[in-house]
Order: sequence, then structure tokens, then C-alpha cells
Amino acid sequence: MKDQFTILIADRTSNVRRFLQREMTAAGYRVRLADSAGEVLKCAFRHETLDLVILNPALPGAEDTSLLRHLSDRIPELPVIVYSYSAEYDSEAAHPGKVIFVEKRVNSIERLKQIVYETLNGPPDRCSWARQ
Repeated sequence: MKDQFTILIADRTSNVRRFLQREMTAAGYRVRLADSAGEVLKCAFRHETLDLVILNPALPGAEDTSLLRHLSDRIPELPVIVYSYSAEYDSEAAHPGKVIFVEKRVNSIERLKQIVYETLNGPPDRCSWARQ
């Protein structure tokens, strides 16, 4: 297993980006931030490897399907978590690649952190307590 995973957080709202950055950093992840589709593509196509993208598809500069398609075409193994209100996102089935939808809600951060963990590490071993 990798020592530290790198996550790109892309959202048009700076407060959301900073909140997610705090939460993911506290969970032990290295975090990069983007506020536009152009920044997402620039970060994703750099030499530094990203392990996961948390993306609000309503970013300035791109249509959600176009951005997801670019990411999937260039880096098909890169998992993307679309973190959005359902009204802002049409359908995860319409997008290529490893796309997971997590709906933004008042208390959805714990669900998001769980999905991030499972996407990067696999599901938790439910019987680990029995071996202790």
C-alpha cells in the first residue's frame, strides 16, 4: 500500500475547496486544489501522479461530460468522485472511466471520506477485530 495518496479537489467555491482540503489533509492525504476545468487538466496531466480527483462538474471553463471525457481518455485508471448536488450532475452512467457520484448534503463529508478511503484502499476488512 502507498504511504500517502494525492487527491485533486476541484470545486468552483473556495470555501468548499478549503473545507475539503482540511478534511482530506486531516485524514492523511496530500491535497492539490483547482478552481477551473483548465486547472484540473493542468494538474492531472503534470508529471506528479494523482491518485484520485474529487470534482464538482460545474466548474468554470468546461462542460462536465467534456472534462470527464478528457480525464478518462488521458488517464483511464484515475478514479473521479463527482461531489455535487444531483441537480448539477446528470448521470454517472453517461460518463466513461471510474466515476463515482456522491451527492453533496449537509452531513455528506463522512460518506465522501469513506468513499475516498475505499476507492484508494479497497473496502475495510470487516473481520480485522477478530485477529487482534
